[in-house]
Amino acid sequence: MHLRKTISLVAVAGAIAGCTSTGSVREPSGPETVAPEKALVLPPPGGPSIVSVVERKRGNGVEQTISLFTSSSVPGQNFLKVQFFGASGANPGTGNAGYKMINEGAIGREVARSAPGVPMAASATFLQNSYGPFGYAAGQSRAGDTCIYAWQQIRSSASANTQARNFGMIQLRLRLCDARASERQLLGIVYGYTVTGTFDGEIWNPYGNPPPADAALGRTGQPIYPDEGGYRASPMPIGYEPAPAVVSRPRTAPVRSAPASQPARNIAPLPAPIGPRVPLPGEAPQASAKPAAAAAPVEQSARAIGVSVPSPDCIGDAAMTAACRK
Repeated sequence: MHLRKTISLVAVAGAIAGCTSTGSVREPSGPETVAPEKALVLPPPGGPSIVSVVERKRGNGVEQTISLFTSSSVPGQNFLKVQFFGASGANPGTGNAGYKMINEGAIGREVARSAPGVPMAASATFLQNSYGPFGYAAGQSRAGDTCIYAWQQIRSSASANTQARNFGMIQLRLRLCDARASERQLLGIVYGYTVTGTFDGEIWNPYGNPPPADAALGRTGQPIYPDEGGYRASPMPIGYEPAPAVVSRPRTAPVRSAPASQPARNIAPLPAPIGPRVPLPGEAPQASAKPAAAAAPVEQSARAIGVSVPSPDCIGDAAMTAACRK
């Protein structure tokens, strides 16, 4: 008897619940595409442009995969991946993201998956950007494309965590392959990206306390000199090599003919005509003594240069010689 009453009560409750439900459709809590302006990390100015941003909310933070412009024959997409780890329960019903420490084995697997077919080697040099130390691996494909895979963890020091603050953490991954850029140029993007996302509350600050001012500031006997040349050192180059400069040859000014009323300047005179003047068609020939006069200097110069040979009749007789001289 009691069992029948229990079943009937359950059936009635189910019917009432079915009548009161709205029947609206809910989207599952999964990855969604957001506007590029909402990216939590931005590439540097002049760096690769953002193609899309896929965001996934977690119970203890947010993940974003920022796809970047890719110009390479290596399979895969360039991307910036960022994970914000904060307080649990920030996004209820989405599940917490598991924290994974950066270790050599896990990073090696990530590097192998980032650029298939490209031999990558991790750099042993200690490097640091504005957010702290980072590591990277680089390699070159058979086609000559350069690839890098960089990783970084932004977290305050252990001493700062003991003060019940600065518990937040950010992890970043960067994959870049390019057919034209060099390793140094791609590495410049690691130095130039900007983390725009923040945590709500000072307790989750991942950067720690700001460093104190230099003790030498304002003290006597502690000179501070400008950098080389008086300016800050130029940043690491980002993007492609500049295009070769176009050498423009100076244009020569057109030669303008001088007016007939003014004599031309710096113009070599034309050589004197040799021989008689040929009249134009329809022009009556005119007798002129100018050609003879013009030929006279030529004859005189020939006489002055050459040797005068006397006639045989003038040789031997003194009287004939005197006559020939006249």
